[in-house]
Amino acid sequence: MKFLPVAVIAAASSVAAFAPSSPLAQRSPVAFSNVASLSSLSSLSSLSSSSSSRLEATTTTTSTSTGISSAITKEDLGELLSLPARQGRPLRVAIAGGGVGGLTTALCMLKKGFDVTVYEKTAAFARFGGPIQFASNALSVLKEIDDELFNRVMDKFTFTGTRACGIKDGLRADGTFRMTEDSLDYVLNPDAPADWFVKFPLKGCADLFGLPYTGVVDRPDLQEILIDECRKLKPDFIQNGNPVVSYETLGKGEGVTVNLEDGSTADADVLVGSDGIWSAVRAQMYGEEIRKSSGNLQRRQGCTYSGYTVFAGETVIKTPDYYETGYKVYIGPKRYFVTSDVGDGRIQWYAFFALPPGTKRAPSGWGGSTREGQADDEENLVEYIKGLHEGWTDEIMTVLDATPPDSVEQRDLYDRSPEFLRSWAEGNVVLMGDAVHPMMPNLGQGGCQAIEDAYILTETLAATKSTSKIEDSLQQFYRKRILRTSGVQFLSRLASDLIINAFDTPWSPHDDLGKSWKSYLTFFWKPLLRFVIFPAQFAFLYSYHPTGDMGALPGDLAARWKDQHFADSEEAFERVAREGQKAAGPSFFEKASDKAFDKTEEKEAAAV
Repeated sequence: MKFLPVAVIAAASSVAAFAPSSPLAQRSPVAFSNVASLSSLSSLSSLSSSSSSRLEATTTTTSTSTGISSAITKEDLGELLSLPARQGRPLRVAIAGGGVGGLTTALCMLKKGFDVTVYEKTAAFARFGGPIQFASNALSVLKEIDDELFNRVMDKFTFTGTRACGIKDGLRADGTFRMTEDSLDYVLNPDAPADWFVKFPLKGCADLFGLPYTGVVDRPDLQEILIDECRKLKPDFIQNGNPVVSYETLGKGEGVTVNLEDGSTADADVLVGSDGIWSAVRAQMYGEEIRKSSGNLQRRQGCTYSGYTVFAGETVIKTPDYYETGYKVYIGPKRYFVTSDVGDGRIQWYAFFALPPGTKRAPSGWGGSTREGQADDEENLVEYIKGLHEGWTDEIMTVLDATPPDSVEQRDLYDRSPEFLRSWAEGNVVLMGDAVHPMMPNLGQGGCQAIEDAYILTETLAATKSTSKIEDSLQQFYRKRILRTSGVQFLSRLASDLIINAFDTPWSPHDDLGKSWKSYLTFFWKPLLRFVIFPAQFAFLYSYHPTGDMGALPGDLAARWKDQHFADSEEAFERVAREGQKAAGPSFFEKASDKAFDKTEEKEAAAV
């Protein structure tokens, strides 16, 4: 399911991440003289003036011991930037977007002493949201950013990687949610179960690096934690209801002017575009028209339709394997169905279909629960999805039957090709997260990669001693991240393409469920996936872990969580038994502009 270029990508990413990034080793002795002179001038400045970090001399001439002279201009020096142990003023950063990536960036930078302001589109944050997956690599980054942040997230966390996770046969699973092995015994023994195709080595790969196990946290809980931690450092760090619409980069060392929706402006040294897949910052940087779609909806603002639409729902149900499984991917002809434990007795499911863009059956995105504007706003969406899985295992039907139809939502999935030929940075402006590398949800790495971006961007800027070096630092950040994020994008897209186009019900000598050439191919993939490709894939994903080995901590966290998870889930099961199922709330923040966009999108689809 994932090809061997994983190893090549992992090796290249490791080189990019750990190779010396400083260009000093390639500079001439004159350049070293300039660096030494800058250090001397900084010391003199600290003695002569405590009220300003701007070096007033327009030109200063210095001489080396070899008699070589060089001139340092005001443009070269810029303004000195401080850290707690370094003289200068704080770096001023404007962040477009207050999602998980933007808020994590804000906290990381505030802890470094930067002066940070987040500009968020929504008028106010509210408790809308479904689960977001944090793999072991992202948890390592969170702990490296801040122990208190990590501990608070762990208090709200649901581990999935401690339990069985993997691919199940969507047709042969017997409907009882039984726990079986993923061996090839069924080939020789007709009575051997063939429910599980292959299991993922999530726990083994996490143990390899000594990292916490993969799991999920509710998005509202995560955002509340991030906002609270940021406000401890700067109470007014966020401005709601006034998003960034454009910018003007002012040149080397001179910062950027940020233009806001209400017509006002703000000045900053750096603008970080973390405003999502339909980014206004990216639209200006790459010359795109915001949310402009092609006539057939195959392309929108530089993003390509993946070929897949996904329906999602959530239910509280105690399946026989609830405490033994984390998440399961049921595969079959031309589609796949995913279920995941998301805590408190809840199972969230996703149904992926290869349908044209604009095939609207449910509300767009995960936001909102209205059925207005759909082809048939009285249609039972659960029955519709069951009809598309006719002949599949009763395990899927059981989960769907427990789902309130009004809770079903839908999104057409778009992603982007990696930006190998265009930098993520322009002058004093840089992109991160979904704004520049949106990816398919199959590996659960979208938010994880945004968190890695936040940490590495902050560390890169923290090493920047002068505003005149910011542009170089932003380009350095791009070079550090492009190979790894491109590898993750590739693997995320490959997973969908292979499952839909190259996988089928695996061949078995004991029935006629899998007889196509794809079925034989799927069967022969099994040992390679189990012993080579999946271990290499997850080792690559977890290979970035700034904390290093955490020793006994991951096991302690999982053991403490297990008892609490059981108690919370049992309470939820009893509540549903008394009161019945209730439709879950919208999974993302509601945005008025998004509702307007959904209507425009529906008109475009109707015109195709």
